[in-house]
Amino acid sequence: MNSTTFFTAATSLSLGAVAEAAGVSLPPGTDAAVLLTGAAPLESAGPSDLAYMDNARYGDALAATRAGACLVAPRFSARVPAGTVALVVRDPYRIYAGLLARFHPDAARPGSLYGSPGVSAGAHVHPDALLEAGVRVDPGAVVGPGAEIGSGSVLGPGAVVGPGVRIGRDCSIGAGATLTHALVGNRVIVHPGARIGQDGFGFAMGASHLKVPQIGRVIVQDDVEIGANTTIDRGASRDTIIGEGTKIDNLVQIAHNVVVGRHCVIVSGVGISGSTTLEDYVVLGGQVGVVGHLRIGRGSQIAGSSNVNRDVPPGSRWGGTPAKPVRAWFRELTTLARLAERSGGKAEGPGEPDA
Repeated sequence: MNSTTFFTAATSLSLGAVAEAAGVSLPPGTDAAVLLTGAAPLESAGPSDLAYMDNARYGDALAATRAGACLVAPRFSARVPAGTVALVVRDPYRIYAGLLARFHPDAARPGSLYGSPGVSAGAHVHPDALLEAGVRVDPGAVVGPGAEIGSGSVLGPGAVVGPGVRIGRDCSIGAGATLTHALVGNRVIVHPGARIGQDGFGFAMGASHLKVPQIGRVIVQDDVEIGANTTIDRGASRDTIIGEGTKIDNLVQIAHNVVVGRHCVIVSGVGISGSTTLEDYVVLGGQVGVVGHLRIGRGSQIAGSSNVNRDVPPGSRWGGTPAKPVRAWFRELTTLARLAERSGGKAEGPGEPDA
């Protein structure tokens, strides 16, 4: 019977190596040579597994875990059972993520599990395209004329790279993704089904709506990740830009001329209208909507399901519809709740008989 595990650990790590990576010392008397062969959740971890815990909801799971070692926040360290080596750190999840990448390096890049560099017999690469050594092109992928792809990059099955597109080194382009009119930096991950560089939604409105040619590009800087089925329209006259280190979830729509700064986080279901600018380190929660031609200031955070219809100052935390500073939003919600309570929490609907 074939294994049902898609990601087998590529290496083992000693307790000493794990402690060194975490920047902590092992508890006295711990054998630093003991090997951990993988990572697992608290509930299913065994003596050769690494686990982590930093949320009070999992206190009981921590107390009952059989993990060989556990990265744990200081406030939960007393609940680590005697058979588990406690590695007390300030940020267990972040350290766990780094160690997980060492156990399972293939899990960080879509499509990296299978195949070796080279062009599959089922792929089509135009003679005028330029591929550096070490590129892998999977079956069904298409690379157009004048396209350039850097070494170490992977094109998944059915991916399409349009004419003149440039993709940097060590990138992963997922199955069925399409890239046109785009310049992509190094170490960029594009998940399956993403659409990058298609027309922006531009029309001169009138008795008949005249389509406006979209002649800009999409610029994706280094270390960006773009989720599955996300769409990023090319610019109308200036470029759509996704800044270095930004992480974009699945099912996000980014319209033409949008500029996203460095190290932003954009969660699933977000829609950003044209010509809006997100400065560096902005976070948009799930299903946020942003109208066009706005600026969201550096480091601002917008709560999920909010709608932004005006500029947001740097360092702000906003929420609601329309979005406003969170304190004002919470006061508004509290006031409405009190009004409802005073009215008995009951309202007559239209056409209902009198009591």
